[in-house]
Amino acid sequence: MTVLAIDQGTSSTKGVLVGDDGAVLARASVPVKCCYPHPGWVEQDAEEIWQSVLAVIDQLPAPDAIALSNQRESAVVWDDTSVSPVIGWQDARTAPDCDRLREHEPFVRARTGLALDPMFSATKLHRLLGGRDDRRAGTIDAFLVHRLTGEFATEAGNASRTLLLNLETLEWDPELCELFGVPLHTLPEIRRSDAGFGSHRGVPVAAVLADSHAALYAHGAAKATYGTGSSVMVPSDSAVDGLAHTLAWRTDSAVYAVEGNILASAAALDWMARTLGVEHLEPLARQAPTTDGVHLVPAFGGLGAPHWDRDASGVIAGLTLGTTPAQLARAAFESVAHQICDIVDRVELDALHADGGATASELLMQLQADLAGVPVHVSTSPEMSALGVADLAAGGRRERPTRTFVPAISDDERHARREAWHAAVRRSRMASPELEGSLR
Repeated sequence: MTVLAIDQGTSSTKGVLVGDDGAVLARASVPVKCCYPHPGWVEQDAEEIWQSVLAVIDQLPAPDAIALSNQRESAVVWDDTSVSPVIGWQDARTAPDCDRLREHEPFVRARTGLALDPMFSATKLHRLLGGRDDRRAGTIDAFLVHRLTGEFATEAGNASRTLLLNLETLEWDPELCELFGVPLHTLPEIRRSDAGFGSHRGVPVAAVLADSHAALYAHGAAKATYGTGSSVMVPSDSAVDGLAHTLAWRTDSAVYAVEGNILASAAALDWMARTLGVEHLEPLARQAPTTDGVHLVPAFGGLGAPHWDRDASGVIAGLTLGTTPAQLARAAFESVAHQICDIVDRVELDALHADGGATASELLMQLQADLAGVPVHVSTSPEMSALGVADLAAGGRRERPTRTFVPAISDDERHARREAWHAAVRRSRMASPELEGSLR
């Protein structure tokens, strides 16, 4: 059975045609744009996303089944004649809405496993509905499934990222819907990940997974996905302080995970490349053997896990008159690895699996192994989210080759570099009300 796995991400929609043996037979990719209408706002055009999916389908041979992985938490509302802008997962405009509900955070976390943060979908959906209750509301998977098949349904793992799913019952929670002002009847039917989601042009849509969940399915072990932001996800039935407890997928049984979400990974590298006026950042970064104490904390929209501090500000710490562009470039790569480590430090790992576009950087992967202090097994395929959902559609996970990076610095050096990073993060968070007293 051939499976066309569509991976709809923040910056592009990719299609991977996967054969009976799990091998990639063909690929296609279409870029999609983000816009930033106000500071802290991130929007996308839902129609552009939909057209990118159709373009990918049209560029590849007809499959036996379609599988979908998608960017999570981004929210959209629509009806038969119109569709709202997509409020992206990075968007922070609803931070004041979250603050107004802060007294309910223990209740929200107990029901959903998630922090009360604007990254998640509920406050976005409330904003987009604008008091109306006659439109459909959902995440990107629900929108695309409806456009592909006419069925109004969402996959359970995606639903778990909305702040509206009860993590115990795995159903929409009426009390949460009332709290966030999202009418229950505007939400799609929740289905298991492999339930089937209708058909498109006679081809069944056999499976749906959120992108990071699909990568976890493909790896079968603790993983970090390096994209515009990053996700570190570890299978676990128990919650961990500072991390989200989420439904990874639901098939015959429910599989849970803990996860830390980083808001700016490749986004930090892109920002530094633009700032320095270079097209490719890694060759410049390799010219500096160290950052000489310079640290970039890319809190462009605050910090995600494990800090969950939307008041944090982006900073470059340790600048001197002797700081070079190469050191700044290296600091950007180190910022990605340090943020991953902030999450890895909360869980016990013998190794970390890695995927995503930024894993093409050998510099970044070696920094990750050095700073995490564990081997990093990097997928040789850049499309692990697509391959994971293709595996699910085809009936089960398949092993794929990796390349491994091992730590090459001493424990003492690792600890010193991590402490210097923590000091830079404290500077970034000095404006946070929860820290003001302790940092004066």
